[in-house]
Amino acid sequence: MSGVSRELELFHLIADPPSAVVRRYVVDYALEDRVRFRNVAFEEAEAAWRKWGGHTTPALWDGEHLHQGAEAVLARLQAVVNLGRDG
Repeated sequence: MSGVSRELELFHLIADPPSAVVRRYVVDYALEDRVRFRNVAFEEAEAAWRKWGGHTTPALWDGEHLHQGAEAVLARLQAVVNLGRDG
């Protein structure tokens, strides 16, 4: 991978409580410029989520892996916060 920063994609559902926890984390840690919110209620977002093997929300695509479930997504986002980068 190059040193170019990737945008993370957060696949979520508005009414899903674990998705809400992750969205709140993104806002609390000012990651909005790094994380693209993709609501899987919309066909285009759902298709991308399924393409990466999505079956659980929330899910975070980091360009290489789809991290599924709030615990896995929060762990990945915490690494972004702690390292100050997405790698």
